[in-house]
Amino acid sequence: MRRHGLIGRMCVLVWAALPAAGLAQSTMHVHHHYHPARPLAANLVIPQSRAFTSSGARTSAVVRIERVTATVSIIEGVATTTLDIDLRNPTNRRLEAEVILPVPDGATVRGFDFQGNGPEPSAQLLPKDEARRIYDSIVAKIRDPALLEFIGYNLIRSSVFPVEAGGTQKLRLTYEHICPADGHRIDYVLPRSESLDYRVPWDIRVVIRSKRTLATVYSPSHPIDVRFVEKGRRGRVTLRKGVDVEPGSFRLSLLRAQDQNVAATLLAYPDPKIGGGYFLLLGGVPNRTPGNAPKIKREVTLVLDRSGSMAGEKLRQVRRAAMQIIAGLEPGESFNIIVYNESVDLFSSRPVVKNESNAIAAGEYLQSILARGGTNIHDALVEALTQKPTRAALPLVLFLTDGRPTIGQTDEKTIREAAEAANHYHKRVFTFGVGLDVNSPLLENLAYQTRATATFVLPTEDVEPKVAGVFRRLTGPIFADPELTVLDADGEPATRRVRDLVPAHLRDVFDGDQFIVVGQYLGRSPITFQLTGNYLGQPRTFRFHFNLDKSTSRNSFVRRLWAQRKIAVLIDAIRSSGADPRVVAAGRADPKVKELIDEVVRLSTEFGILTEYTAFLAREGTNLTRREEVAETAWHNFNTRAQLTRSGLGSVNQEMNSASQKAASHLNHHNRYLDANMNRVQIATVQQVADRAFYRKGNRWVDSRIVDHSEQARPQRVVEFGSEAFMQLAQRLAGENRQGSIMMQGEIMLVVDGQRVLVRNHD
Repeated sequence: MRRHGLIGRMCVLVWAALPAAGLAQSTMHVHHHYHPARPLAANLVIPQSRAFTSSGARTSAVVRIERVTATVSIIEGVATTTLDIDLRNPTNRRLEAEVILPVPDGATVRGFDFQGNGPEPSAQLLPKDEARRIYDSIVAKIRDPALLEFIGYNLIRSSVFPVEAGGTQKLRLTYEHICPADGHRIDYVLPRSESLDYRVPWDIRVVIRSKRTLATVYSPSHPIDVRFVEKGRRGRVTLRKGVDVEPGSFRLSLLRAQDQNVAATLLAYPDPKIGGGYFLLLGGVPNRTPGNAPKIKREVTLVLDRSGSMAGEKLRQVRRAAMQIIAGLEPGESFNIIVYNESVDLFSSRPVVKNESNAIAAGEYLQSILARGGTNIHDALVEALTQKPTRAALPLVLFLTDGRPTIGQTDEKTIREAAEAANHYHKRVFTFGVGLDVNSPLLENLAYQTRATATFVLPTEDVEPKVAGVFRRLTGPIFADPELTVLDADGEPATRRVRDLVPAHLRDVFDGDQFIVVGQYLGRSPITFQLTGNYLGQPRTFRFHFNLDKSTSRNSFVRRLWAQRKIAVLIDAIRSSGADPRVVAAGRADPKVKELIDEVVRLSTEFGILTEYTAFLAREGTNLTRREEVAETAWHNFNTRAQLTRSGLGSVNQEMNSASQKAASHLNHHNRYLDANMNRVQIATVQQVADRAFYRKGNRWVDSRIVDHSEQARPQRVVEFGSEAFMQLAQRLAGENRQGSIMMQGEIMLVVDGQRVLVRNHD
């Protein structure tokens, strides 16, 4: 028979009402004190890490974690987290197990249950001091450093439960805690291992309920999909497809709106080395704008390639996509159509307002287009950019081509300069490269420099959904021409408070959008950001004042996101230099390119953030102390790939990598990228932990801060795993939120207080 109504009973706990005086009290048998007399079960299940045998033996006798489903409800800042844990027993005998679960501060156990016969299920909440004792006990027995990631957390320890021979066991554990808040932002964290070896799939679903409209929901740790309902006061969050085994704690920030206007918040990480730290400015607008609010109208200019290579299905799809866009325009919005081959033809000499007759005429015009001749990108761009836009409209250009420039001006550098000179009206140029015979860096540059995006349609993909998908994201402009400045205490521009902002210029904000700016801040005094622009059709100014007293090392993701974006900007500059034949001809002698490459290598090494150009840094056999060899390899990669490869599959992949990294909003734990054949590659020999990175060299993990120093092989202090000195080091690192630095298997060389410390973790 089955014990308890596992699914039915526990669902009630997830949605339990919360009394005004505090959290609801559970009817479950829950202990709040640890009784050390009870020995550990034969199998320990740590869902955020893995399952262990308490003897430390790594055999097939261990219970296996098949999957974890996390269902989270956040209601006015109170989070209820329910973990459904699927276990499997691969052996032919019954095994006993218990759960050890790290949880955030202030967590309260609300329920624990399992299927099958067994003792009355119970769960104990262990505060940090008691949790440390059980950690010490487990680590001493198991002799596995993986658990060290969670030193410093409170623990939930369950009662023992059975897992039948050759069978499965389902557990359900629920806890609640009050999420930390900072102004209008609420933060939720689900602790999980950062180890690249972690392979347990997690299905994470979050339901948010708020009395106030949500401005945005953001995860710096994982890509998510967000859906808002009930006028933005309720949200549903799910992990994006394909990231269920992505490691790292799941983090979520909810930003509540302020009077239906732009909302912003600051997450900061302190770094005395730079005289301040790193910051992430997160902003958003309510998903639903008031029905009577004025809106910014759009003007869309469709610039369509009709060269001979567009004949057939490609041109038919482009026609359909163009008609979808025109049909999707709101009343009063305007459009034009420009088609080009060796010459340039116009639907109208100036943009026309969308109405029934103009839409019919546009359809007839599109049907009359025939694919013939070459590709005059230069003249088509200049024509689209020099047309005077409709007054008070946001001018959007959707520029499509399936080939490189073959007619008229064909030099990439000249075309870039001509487009920049012609764009007096600051039009946004959204580019579409169809197929592989396109100058992909030209299309990426045209888009990026005009606050737009480049999209590439591979030969196996359809044009129509790609174009229509971009246009859907351009629905409902809310904030156009946003400009961000930093002010001093007198309200004057402060020139020495921030630096290295990425992006340097904000994109327009559309309905439901969020914007993210990362950079470095200097000093510790409060900081004020001013955001100006066209808000819902009117010039508006918003000011956001932030104290830096909540800057914390727990926000290490801020530092890593800044590095991801900064490296991408530097790579983009190197790639752009390939448009100038004089720079390419100068080779390694060009000082600007050398400076850019050196900085990419430095940042990549320090942060452990690698790309297709710098992946060799983590390759077995690469000696990072031989800096001239490293510089030579880096230059070769950038020259042959970034500078010289301007079209084809090996060029398009670079643009896709670049666009993803420049706009990165979440961490890339595995250093994933697309290689020249469009295969997805990931790197397993660099481990990012909190604000540190480690390179695997043989059986040793080496701190990135010393990996390129010849003396890194010589430790100044040796600490043996499991010793008193080892546990003291673990506690010391936990106080800095860096305890994961000693969780890897094998030897670890790290820097502590400027001293090289070798930790011997024996497998």
